[in-house]
Parts: sequence; structure tokens; C-alpha cells
Amino acid sequence: MALEGRAVRGVPHLYQRPATMSTHRLPLSAVLLAGTAILLVSMVLGVAIGSVPLSPQAVLRVIADHLSGNPSNSVADAIVWDIRLPRVLLAALIGATLATAGTVVQVLVRNALADPFLLGVSSGASVGATSVLLFGAFASLGAWAVSAGSVLGALGAMGAVFLVSRQERALSPTQLILCGVVLSALFESVTSFLIFRGNPQATQAVLFWLLGSFGLATWQQLPIPAIVLAAAMTYLLAQGRSLNALALGAGSAAALGVDVHRLRRDLFIVTSLMAGVAVAVAGVIGFVGLVVPHIVRLIVGSEHRRVLPAGMLFGATFMVLGDLLARVIVAPQEMPIGVITAFIGAPLLIVLIRRRPYQYGVAG
Repeated sequence: MALEGRAVRGVPHLYQRPATMSTHRLPLSAVLLAGTAILLVSMVLGVAIGSVPLSPQAVLRVIADHLSGNPSNSVADAIVWDIRLPRVLLAALIGATLATAGTVVQVLVRNALADPFLLGVSSGASVGATSVLLFGAFASLGAWAVSAGSVLGALGAMGAVFLVSRQERALSPTQLILCGVVLSALFESVTSFLIFRGNPQATQAVLFWLLGSFGLATWQQLPIPAIVLAAAMTYLLAQGRSLNALALGAGSAAALGVDVHRLRRDLFIVTSLMAGVAVAVAGVIGFVGLVVPHIVRLIVGSEHRRVLPAGMLFGATFMVLGDLLARVIVAPQEMPIGVITAFIGAPLLIVLIRRRPYQYGVAG
């Protein structure tokens, strides 16, 4: 049938566009090549610019020395390799993770204004991480304590939203959103209560962390976000056709042979893991998972095997540049990254909504 033909060929649209809008989309290879180049330039600038400015040539020389096994003991080497490079790499990983999670959540609930915060996942992760920071939970895990608390909080929030929003065996997107919003408010109040009852000396650090920061980035923090992002992207790209079908609606996806209940459950778990890891290492950072998917769909269309890799690059670049602004805009102090992403993301999203009046559904 016609619907099946459209889904199998892989171009169901997440958003219905006005008939007068151009359907032209840039080639994916060109977008990925340009996105990679922009990301690399942004990362070099992110490492070079700071309280001690360095030239791009000096940055590249330090990196080349370490890759060749001949690091120097210079001040530039310490600044680049020990401080700025792990921070920039972590920002890129978290930006890519949040953009990917936002893309998936928007498909999961079929809502163009959805992101992990909408479903309470990020709020649940913040409860777990705040418990660790204030009360020393999971202290036996050492450096992994915050990560463990954050992931467990995200999974707990995911389980609560999933169970409350189920109607018999069905998972209603509208019910999911409503339950997510309510439970998100509940988790935020729990976080505020923990801060109020916790160690006053740690409160300022927790509040700064809740607004997002990469100031404590180390090389040891990179493997887990990288592994989670790689595993999630591998799974999501393999499910590209199913994501396209789900974007058409649960009924259409089921008619095309997709196990909608299982797919939604798996997507919920994947999203929770990504959000939990992101909150664990960087705090609560908003708008990345909300704004970036909109921009990417305008450029490459709505086919998820195009949106996911492009969104990963755009999200990484957005976060690297945002972190750079956070470091220099009020130097020598540092602005929480969540303030920067909200300050940039909110006006940008308003402009996109006004210029491109989206309506969730299938393109006519």
C-alpha cells in the first residue's frame, strides 16, 4: 500500500510543512563533511582560547606530540592536554548525546517540543546525582559515585513515568507527556528539598553543577559517555526504519510490522541511559536536545538515518561553542553552561517556530 511504500523507502516526515516550503534537502555526505569540519575547527578554537591564549598551531603541535608518544613538559602541553582538551572532548560528547536523546524523545512522544527534561528523565538523574554530592551515597564507588547515582535516578524516573503512563498494554504519547511533566516537577522539588536539607557548604557547588559545567572534566570521564553514545547510535541507526514508521503514528507503525510497545520501551531505556550519563558528568543542560533536532531536520529532512548522524555533529558543535562562551564571556569567572544554552537556544527556537510553523504528523 502507499503508506508502506513511503515508510520502507524511508522518508516519513516528523513535521508537516506548508505546501509552499521547498522540499529540497542537502546531500547527507555534504552535510556530514561540513559538520565534521565545523566541529573540528570549533574544538581547536575551544582549546586555544582561554585565560592563556594559544595559537591553533600550538594546540595541534601538542596533540601531535602526544599521539606520536613524545609529549613535552611545556606549559602549553599542560594547558592543552591536561585541562582544555578533555573539557572540549567531553563537551562534544555530551552535546552529541543530548541532541540524539532529544531526537529520540520527539519521536517517542510525537511532540516537536519534547526533550529528555519533558519526561522527567533529567530531573530524576539530578535527584540521584544530588544525593551523591550532598550525602555521599555510593561513596564506595569513588569517582564513579555521581555517575551511578545519576544513572540510577534516570532509570528510576523512567520506570515511574513508564508505569504511571501505561494504559493496559498501550503507551499513550499524550499520557506519557502529562505524566512526565508532573513527575518532573516532583523530582525537581525533591532535588530542592535535598539541597535545603544537605550540607550548606556543598550547596553552592551543587547549584552550580545543576546549571551545567565542564569545569572538572578529566580524561577518566570520557570513556563512559563515549561508550554509551556509540552503543545508542548503533542501535538507533539499526532501528532507523522503525523510527520512521513510529513517526507516522502507532497505528501506522503496527500496520508495517513494528512492535510498537517493545520499540517505545527500548527507546525509553536508551534515552534514560543517555540523559543519566549526560547529567552525571555535566549537570543539567537544557535546550540542546530541543533546538538541535529542529535545525537538523530543516537541513537534511526527517529521515532518521540522516537526522541522527547529522544531529550528533551539530549537537557536539553547539555544546563546544557554548562551553567556549561560558569560559570567556565573564572571564576570569565561568558561567554555567546551562545559562548559555538557554540564552542562545530559547530565542533560536522561537525564531525557528515563527519561520517554520511545524505541525507534528506526516507530510502531505
